[in-house]
Amino acid sequence: MNVLSQRLINEWQSGFPLCERPFAYMAERLDSDEETVLHTLQGLLADGVLTRFGPLYRIERLGGAFSLAALSASIADFDKVASIVNRFPQVAHNYQRDHILNMWFVLATETPDGIDRAVQQIAAATGLPVHNFPKEREYFLDARFIVGGKRRSVASSPPSAGARAGMRECPNDELTTLLPTLRPLILATQAGLPCIPRPYHALAAELGMPVEAVLSGLQTLLDAGAIRRIGVVPNHYRIGYSANGMMVWDVVDATVDEWGARIGALEFVTHCYRRPRHLPDWPYNLFAMAHGQSRAEINARVEEIAGLLGKACRSHAVLYSTRILKKTGLRLTG
Repeated sequence: MNVLSQRLINEWQSGFPLCERPFAYMAERLDSDEETVLHTLQGLLADGVLTRFGPLYRIERLGGAFSLAALSASIADFDKVASIVNRFPQVAHNYQRDHILNMWFVLATETPDGIDRAVQQIAAATGLPVHNFPKEREYFLDARFIVGGKRRSVASSPPSAGARAGMRECPNDELTTLLPTLRPLILATQAGLPCIPRPYHALAAELGMPVEAVLSGLQTLLDAGAIRRIGVVPNHYRIGYSANGMMVWDVVDATVDEWGARIGALEFVTHCYRRPRHLPDWPYNLFAMAHGQSRAEINARVEEIAGLLGKACRSHAVLYSTRILKKTGLRLTG
């Protein structure tokens, strides 16, 4: 990977500019030129080094909901069950993991009550029990990865006040009022931005609105927290993060929030949430994700967290991802 590609990945996972010629702005800061930056970005996308480029929307701020769910499929039927699950448009991500609960998927729906309906529909379609693990509290979420260094070397925005407090974030009144007007813009950009010199002008032409309305609409969504960030999204497998471990912990309820905040602050943690137990089979209430270059690296991280938790943790497990079954992102439907 050349220096420009590395810098583009490392420096532009957020902060993509809202201006007339955003790639020219990027090029100036990358000591390059607009044409070369565009060519490099297009190549990284075509080669699968980047999974997407554009705004990352927060579906809860748009009035929707998302949740983590899991089921146990037999080895013989696993691919058939995965095909059934993946047909549901509410399934954004789906991974095979090395546990008796071996299929884990993220559900995203446009309304909060859509999650329960999706869980029931998937259970009916597969004939298998589906365990729902909605987020009860968010301690940290910032899945950024850089080439050749520590993951959080990327400058990032602090979590919103609601996320820091662990509140379920819902759209505010002003955003709720604006959402019907902004919806066409959200639908047009949720899969990514066009890699051309003037992407916002292309969106304006597509939507039949002034370019100023496109720029102000995206800025409004950023300011309201409906867009988490705008930038490139690297494929962590392609840049060396080949191990993906979901670490789960049975932490005493009275102290889980304190420990969740501390674990979420560790530089190697990309996600950290409190989720419900499913007793007696699933005693774990604290979930943390870590990515590394090997399972040995992740195992060392698990031991580090276990040492921090001490007697506050009664048991733990790590579920490694062994296969990506689906990864489309969280999308609204037209």
